[in-house]
Amino acid sequence: MDAPLAPIGAPRQRRLAPPFLLVAGLAVAVLTLIPIGFIAVYTVIIGPGEAWDLLIRPRIGELLWNTARLVVVGCLLSIGLGLACAWLVERTNVPCRRLWHVLLAAPLAVPAFVNSYGWVSLTHSVEGFGGAALIVTLSYFPLVYLPVAAALRGLDPALEEASYSLNNNAWQTFWRVVVPQLRPAILGGTLLVGLHLLAEFGALQMLRFPTFTTAIYDQYRSSFNGPAANMIASVLVLCCLVLLLAELKLRGNRRLSRVGGGAARATSPYRLGRFTVPSLLALAALVVLALGVPLGSLVYWLAVGTSTAFPLGALGTAATTSLLLGATAAVLTTVFALPVAWIAIRYRGVASNIVERSTYIGNALPGIVVALALVTVSIHVAQPIYQTYVLLVLAYSIMFLPRAVVNVRAALEQAPPLLDDVAHSLGVSSLATVRRVTLPLMIPGLGAGGALVFLAVATELTATLLLAPIGTTTLATEFWSNSSSLAYGAAAPYALLMILISIPATYLLSRNVKGSVVP
Repeated sequence: MDAPLAPIGAPRQRRLAPPFLLVAGLAVAVLTLIPIGFIAVYTVIIGPGEAWDLLIRPRIGELLWNTARLVVVGCLLSIGLGLACAWLVERTNVPCRRLWHVLLAAPLAVPAFVNSYGWVSLTHSVEGFGGAALIVTLSYFPLVYLPVAAALRGLDPALEEASYSLNNNAWQTFWRVVVPQLRPAILGGTLLVGLHLLAEFGALQMLRFPTFTTAIYDQYRSSFNGPAANMIASVLVLCCLVLLLAELKLRGNRRLSRVGGGAARATSPYRLGRFTVPSLLALAALVVLALGVPLGSLVYWLAVGTSTAFPLGALGTAATTSLLLGATAAVLTTVFALPVAWIAIRYRGVASNIVERSTYIGNALPGIVVALALVTVSIHVAQPIYQTYVLLVLAYSIMFLPRAVVNVRAALEQAPPLLDDVAHSLGVSSLATVRRVTLPLMIPGLGAGGALVFLAVATELTATLLLAPIGTTTLATEFWSNSSSLAYGAAAPYALLMILISIPATYLLSRNVKGSVVP
């Protein structure tokens, strides 16, 4: 029997998750922890002495410094760019706001390693930390911009008006009223940026900036040194845990959902006045750096590259495979995210936090570690799926589940539990309530999560190289094969196709309705 409807304003009692929901969430968590188990088993096998010797090497300290400063600087720059651009587009009278919104979301359609290819193929001065921090920020700042922009559209203007009535100026209102309400969106987007930077390989390899991820790849490629690579991966896991705990601490437990949509009116835009032209120039410069350079480089190599060719058969096959893998993984990963997010929001507690947090770890691991873990497990436990698309899609789900979980969680946070209670009081069953009340409110978040997973899968590289059935080619693998041999002209058509098939998903993200949150 459903619990009676609590009075409005009364605190909701903490409830236990239904067994089927808990089992589903735990199953997803166990799946995502397979790579961690792989690393742990190898660590035990080599013994504590050798493990310690591998960890205290000067090389580990250098890689930790490089990885940590890249994550910190990349996250801070992404927050700054994302928050500033969202405020300009959503809260000011800057001209062509809709166009700027689409252009600021568009960098998600350009994979980070294609962005690096665009810069490196034109100048090698971007190699090293400075270039790496710039280019990865240009690639990933939309992960902060999009949720912040969506959250700004959904804020209740009455709160800001109340602040003004208390004699707070615009700056005080922004920091005391607006920013606290944007905290979940900022932290969710920043967490994704940090996890992506921990696992980034292609872009950093091109930019010759060594991090834990590139070192793991080099260890396996040069000597298949499993112990050394796995100890490096274990440090990467610890870095991921630090990020997750920091985000959890900063996020807090406040609920931000409201029953209604609030007043059906928009906040009066801030008039930029003499700052209009500088604001337009700043937005234009950002778009040129994030989009103009990589796209211009592609056009240049298509026009003048001596290796430029358009093998229609190979291009068509690679594009079709990328599309099918991206769509399949997007659907499966979003389905996996539902029970995890549901437990985390509707049944908050230590257990739900553990289940949710565990799903983020796979996103911080390089694709090569996830792939090797699944290869080992499939050979010993599930041999029929070895060298099949099933194993490849499962790898995608493990790696990119946070993209879906963050979206589904954000969407569910905006679906007030009170509506469920009202439906139950009217005699509607729990399953019917989910189908008729909760899921319709979550559709924007589900779509955004699926779109983000599709974007990641369509451009994934390292796991695809190891797990794809023999003879399988994708746009990313063909691009990497050509660009690694400096055949920039031959690589350009595959990069261009990757961008073209990513545009619809990126456009979907830029079309978020009021109140929805993307990553």
